Amino acid sequence: MKRTFGYRLNIFLFLLPALILFIGILIAPIIMSLIYSFCDFNSISGADMKFVGLDNYKTLFSSMLTNPNTGKLFVNDKYMGNALGNALALAALSVFIQLPIALIIALKLSKGIRGERAYLSIFFMPVLISTVIIGRLWMNIYDPGEGGLLNALLRSLGIDKWLFPAISSGIKSSKLPFTGQWTGFRETALIAAFVPILWQYIGYHMLLMYAGIKGVPMELMEAAQLDGCTEGQVNRHIIIPYIKPILRVSVIFAVTGSLKSFDLVYALMKDTTKAELPSTLMYKLLFLHNSYGLGSAIAVVLIILCFIFALLISLAFRDRGEKVA
Repeated sequence: MKRTFGYRLNIFLFLLPALILFIGILIAPIIMSLIYSFCDFNSISGADMKFVGLDNYKTLFSSMLTNPNTGKLFVNDKYMGNALGNALALAALSVFIQLPIALIIALKLSKGIRGERAYLSIFFMPVLISTVIIGRLWMNIYDPGEGGLLNALLRSLGIDKWLFPAISSGIKSSKLPFTGQWTGFRETALIAAFVPILWQYIGYHMLLMYAGIKGVPMELMEAAQLDGCTEGQVNRHIIIPYIKPILRVSVIFAVTGSLKSFDLVYALMKDTTKAELPSTLMYKLLFLHNSYGLGSAIAVVLIILCFIFALLISLAFRDRGEKVA
């Protein structure tokens, strides 16, 4: 009995430093954010915290996000509902465009094509680059001036003559015509932000799926080929079901990453109100308006949403009779 207790005590002592860091870095900030979200708190003014209950959440999801003290708008006419809608749209684009492309690339590379290792490195390289650098790089690509690579390419091909008027006809948020300001209108800014996200993280998901495909037993592949299955049938009935746990992880990462997305949008756009996300709205409320109550409320909402979506995705991918961890 003493030996068993000593063994467990040693395990606990070895885990204690990591447990302290986990509580201090992750659990404690979540608890503090939850407390602040129920209070009217401004650390700059030095005033005491005032408990306001659910008022911050009501203000957050009101039609217009206004300062309860001054009555003025916090961030133009943007509010949490609109920002959350943009994040969900970004998540949908990631799941239904980014992940299928990553899966197709992984399936092709796993067949043992020539230069397989080189292609893996090329596709994964953007993941290693700082997101801020990528944001600044694509800001130059989207530049509406003469130095913008995208607009210069469209003009050289003559595509701008029919594309720009077509985009202008679909813009309802401004009376200005579209002449290549990809991040300057609400109708185009979110798509403009998604393209560099697609470019950066497609290699990340591709590598996860590629590793899963390489783990498929060769006996299954050979048996399917002997039975006369085509490549498409092998992919659909053997490879994809076998790597379903990997696909589940990729979907969870894509959705939660879209909900938490901040750095690329902030680095890409001078005015993030054109493609406001919950994280950029939280940054403005916390650090520009010193409204720690409202900012903390957004943080709590994001934590809850990430947990709910992770649970729903796990339920959607589970096999019959399997329990969700």
